[in-house]
Amino acid sequence: MARSRLPSGGARGGVIFEFWPRGAYVKVSAVDEATGTEVSIVGDARVTQADLQRIALRKLEKALAADQPKKRR
Repeated sequence: MARSRLPSGGARGGVIFEFWPRGAYVKVSAVDEATGTEVSIVGDARVTQADLQRIALRKLEKALAADQPKKRR
């Protein structure tokens, strides 16, 4: 298992990434430090770590946005 951290530009904290190689695939978990929200993806082990992080971060951002209350107009 490999672990990396991506700091956030705001006061929220950052994102922790964990990489779990499984043969031809790698499981990537992304955890928001402020909320504890976690998402996972499974990708090809030949894809760069940066690309896998970008995909996992996008999924985490969508999960965090879904947790926000809907604004009324």
